[in-house]
Amino acid sequence: MTGLYEFLGIPFGFLLKLIYESIGFGNYAISIILLTLISRVLMVPSTISQQKGMAKTQRMQSKIRKIQEKYAGDQRRIQEETQNLYQREGYNPMSAGCGPMIFQFILLFGLIGAIYYPLSNFLGIAETEVEALINAVNSLSASSTANTGIIQELMVIKHIDTLIEMFNAGQLTGVSQATLNTIADIDFQIFGISLGEVPSEHKFPSVVWIVPALSFISSLLTGIHSHIKQKKTNPTAANNPMMGCMMLGMPLLSLVFVVRYPIGIGVYWIASSVFGFLSTLIIGHFYNPKKTLAKIMIEETIERRSKEESVKLVASSKNKKENN
Repeated sequence: MTGLYEFLGIPFGFLLKLIYESIGFGNYAISIILLTLISRVLMVPSTISQQKGMAKTQRMQSKIRKIQEKYAGDQRRIQEETQNLYQREGYNPMSAGCGPMIFQFILLFGLIGAIYYPLSNFLGIAETEVEALINAVNSLSASSTANTGIIQELMVIKHIDTLIEMFNAGQLTGVSQATLNTIADIDFQIFGISLGEVPSEHKFPSVVWIVPALSFISSLLTGIHSHIKQKKTNPTAANNPMMGCMMLGMPLLSLVFVVRYPIGIGVYWIASSVFGFLSTLIIGHFYNPKKTLAKIMIEETIERRSKEESVKLVASSKNKKENN
């Protein structure tokens, strides 16, 4: 998984730097937020496709329930009729929504890769220098999370002042002065707080804990809205206890995650939740599930009648040939 982050993080790191130097006001946190916004905009077509796919699935579920009621107790017949239904409708339950989901995962992993590896993917620092900097930070034992692989580069930025002191004292080799200056010049703060700060290393309450709190609240509100929406469109699925666990589980997971890692990750998580929530509201307004389902039913009716007319024309043509 780490390799995937690193690979996809290269193009996203380039984009993050482009934003930083052009419209990000020279601030890393703002650049993260803008990159997250851009990624959400890019996800709109796939989200719309998913919305339509969900409506199609909902339509199929009502037909499947009729088959199950009609052939209750005869599992073999239910399976046969269900497969016949899929063939008639040209519907593949295994591939429904997979394309959009893959696209979203690529964007997600690319974003995470750009944020986790700012030295490699954002600044483009040579691998040998990055390794020397990471080893130096690990030797400090200044952070309980310093040895955590995926955030080592973030910890380098957090301790850049100490690393510069080590370099000046001749205790850091394999790194150039220019590289250290480049890292030090990054505006790696939000509201005066370094994005490398780890909330779990600060006593509660502390201003650093605002980020985990906002991450939890934004994720919880998104989960609640999603649950309410699904309850309206698919009450059976929404009443599943697993859905309730997901609604509370994801916000709690984000809270635990953001508490233990640099707040730069929390900034991304908050931005992703907020923009995702707004995207759902806007798309839900223009692509209302009920209206989408009604449109699908109309399209199915038109398609069915078109097929019936084609069959009639073929039969009529065949009869004329036989009569002649």
